[in-house]
Order: sequence, then structure tokens, then C-alpha cells
Amino acid sequence: MGRAWGGLRSSGGGARGDSSNKSACPARRIFSIIIDCRARSRGPGLCLGRSDGLEKGLYSVKIAVIGTGYVGLVQGTCLAESGNDVVCVDKVAAKIEGLNRGRIPIYEPGLAELVHRNVRDGRLKFTTELASGITEAEIVFIAVGTPQGDHGGADLSGVWTVGRQVAQALTGPKIVVVKSTVPVGTNAELARLMAEVTEVPFDVASNPEFLKEGAAIDDFNKPDRVVVGVRREEVAERLHELYAPFLRTDRPFLVMSPESAEMTKYVANCLLATKISFINEMANLCEAYSADVNDVRRGIGHDQRIGFHFLFPGVGYGGSCFPKDIRAVIHMAQSRGLPARMMEAVDSVNEAQKEVLFRKVSQHFGGDLKGKTIAVWGLAFKPRTDDIREAPALVLIDALLAAGAEVRVHDPEAIPNVREIYGDRIAYCDRPYGALEQADALAVATEWNEFRNPDFEVMRRLMRQPVVFDGRNVYDPERMTALGFTYQGIGRIG
Repeated sequence: MGRAWGGLRSSGGGARGDSSNKSACPARRIFSIIIDCRARSRGPGLCLGRSDGLEKGLYSVKIAVIGTGYVGLVQGTCLAESGNDVVCVDKVAAKIEGLNRGRIPIYEPGLAELVHRNVRDGRLKFTTELASGITEAEIVFIAVGTPQGDHGGADLSGVWTVGRQVAQALTGPKIVVVKSTVPVGTNAELARLMAEVTEVPFDVASNPEFLKEGAAIDDFNKPDRVVVGVRREEVAERLHELYAPFLRTDRPFLVMSPESAEMTKYVANCLLATKISFINEMANLCEAYSADVNDVRRGIGHDQRIGFHFLFPGVGYGGSCFPKDIRAVIHMAQSRGLPARMMEAVDSVNEAQKEVLFRKVSQHFGGDLKGKTIAVWGLAFKPRTDDIREAPALVLIDALLAAGAEVRVHDPEAIPNVREIYGDRIAYCDRPYGALEQADALAVATEWNEFRNPDFEVMRRLMRQPVVFDGRNVYDPERMTALGFTYQGIGRIG
């Protein structure tokens, strides 16, 4: 059955070195990283460091990335851009065919240019064949989706399937890195499942992503930190070498156990979502007591213990991360018999906040929206993306249609995705002003930059009634009133 190796199985042969043999490994280097003593080698294994005297980050690494969604495509492209040879693998043939023809399946600023350049220069390739795609790779990233399952927890079927396929295809030692957002314990379980399939030595590491949709390229190239979870120090060293080009401004490379790395991702998203739900609930309270949440936000944000990040009230968060990750943490807690009262409240507050904009519209028109035309600016869950998963705008549109209103929409990128849901039930406009023609009101659901400084005189001429419901507090209430608009924001007075 082979020897235990860093918690995984080894065939006892085929390794390039033995961590117990000091001559087989490079001299220990001092990193500006945090090494958990538990990550040190626990037995014979593969030495993955470099002993050729090359400085970290100055040589090409052969990499495979499995999954070409937001995380995988950005990961593979940015690693190729830094000089590595990358093969991206995906089981969806149409997606791979499109990528090979230069069609990018998602909108992310700057991504298309990087993909085209690295494909042209031969550093980035796409395939549906997993076995051949990982053959030459030293490091294999798993970046498949982990959507919310039936019981609220993450659906890990994609991770398990890919893990077994990788194990079956192994012909030599590799580092397998879980990039997907996964519950605590996934790393260990994946290692166990893979070890049932192969006798070839391998490591399983965790490397959670902290990318923001709409700024993913910049986040990857200039990370606040890089977190890796490993069971052998040699694996941490190899991953540090890979990420060294992105850490030149002394950003930390944090090494911990896989379980801690897995938890770090969830805790980060839970805290950010908590801040959003908190300020939204406070905004609603401000409205009830004629206080202005923008003044309150500034009053607390200058406190260094609090800060301003993620304290912008609106109509709730959406996207592929916060909603499912909050519910995954709730499921994780419940599975161990622990309460998750705060996370349950965060999720509940957010779902209720998505209904605030419709409630304002309905109350303004006396509860009768039949025959009214409502323009909606912004469909994606946030600016600079075409992602409409759990987008507050969809909740608004559903409620407007159910109330008998006619809906006209505009978004710079997300219209094709929305059209797949609503078909001809709503009107799609290529320009923001087109959506305003004969509209009884405008609802702003996403704060795209192009919405910030419109021609308000043109808006007034186009609209049947100059009424604006600002779900992102883009406009100043006093200015809007002075311009002749009936204006309602979130937690604003004016």
C-alpha cells in the first residue's frame, strides 16, 4: 500500500528526493513567511525545492489549472503572464472551443487581452483532456465550482470527481492545490480519496482565492496576502517560489495547516458579508429616525478600529461567493451541533434588503404598479462584471413583473445573461437613456461608473415622471431635489 508521506500515500519509489536526506534537498532559505511547525516534513518524501541556485520566481513552472470559471481562468492566465507554461482544462467542450478561438466566457476587465497575448505567445493552452493536460505539470490547481447543495452546504462532487481523475492520471509526483472554496476537511478527504486510486506520490495543498469580481486581475497581481495550507514545508517553499513575482512589495505569504487555510477563506467572506448586512440594517434604522446613514458612516469610518471598507449601504450583496459561503458556514456549524446565529442573521438581513427597493417603488405609487413603466439601471450583482448570480436587480425585476409593471433595463455587460432568464418579458436597452423613455421611475440597482454623472436634464425630458429610487446611493439627495427629482436612497435624507 506504500508508505505514509506527509499524511498521503507514497509508493516508496519515483520520488526525486527524500526530506530526511539533507543532501537531497536545497539549503533551507529564510522566507518572509509564517511557517506552522506542523507543516514540516513528517517522513520520507519528495523534495520539491530547487537546488540549482536559481533565485525564487525566476524560472518557468509547468502548471495545470482544472476549471475555467472566474477563479480558474484568472489563475491560469495570470500565472502564464508571469512566464509560466499553463494548461487550462475544462470538461465543457464548447467553452474550451471558444477559448481556443479567442472567445472569453466571462467578462472581467483586462482578462481578454491577457488571454489573447499568452495564447499567442504559447504560454497558455486550453484542452478538455485532463490526463494529457496535467502530464507535464508540476503543480495542478483544482478550481472547479462548489455551488450550494440541497442542504445549504457546498456541493463538492466536482472536486471529488476531478481529484480521482487526477490521481488516475498521475505518472509522477505532483503538488495538487485546491483553489476552490471548500469546507474545512476537504483537503484531507481529497488526499484520502486520491490515495485510494494511485500509488504515485503526491501532495495536496490548499490555496484559497481572495479575488474580487471586476478587479480580479489586479487582485491577483497585487494580493494583500497569499495563504497556503500544507503538510510539508517543502510544498510551502515550492508554492512560495511560484508566487514570489506577485509578492515583491513585501506582501505576506502565510503558511498554515490546510484546515486553517480552508477556514480562512470562509471567515474572510463571512466578515465582509457581515459588514454589508450591518450597515444595511443601520441604514434602514437611520431612515426610520430621519438620520442620514452617509453622515453616520463617515462618523464611524474615521475610527481606525472600524474603517470604511464594505460600509456602503445598498440593496444587499449577491454573486457567487458571499451568499453560498455564508450558508456553507451555517451548514458546517450545524453539522457539528453548533449554533450559527450571527451568520443566519447576516443571510436573513441580506435577503430582506433585496426587497427594499421594490417596497419603496410600490409605496410611492400607492401599491398599484399596473401600467407603470419602471427603468432599471444595473443588472449585475456589482459593477465591472456580467455575473447576475443572486443579483438584487433580479429580485426587483421579479417583484415588478409580478405587480404588473412594465420593465425596461440597461446594464453595460449583463444583458445577455438576463435575457436568458426573462426572454421578451422585459425590454432591453443598449444605452442608459433608452431605458428612461416614458418611464414612471428609475431604480438604480448597480453602481456602474457610467451612471454616476448622467445628464439630469435629458433624464427629466425622457421620463414620464422624474422619480429616482437609488439602491446604491449614487446621487446626492439635496442635488436631486434641487434638480426637480423625487428621490429616495437607502438610509438617506434630503
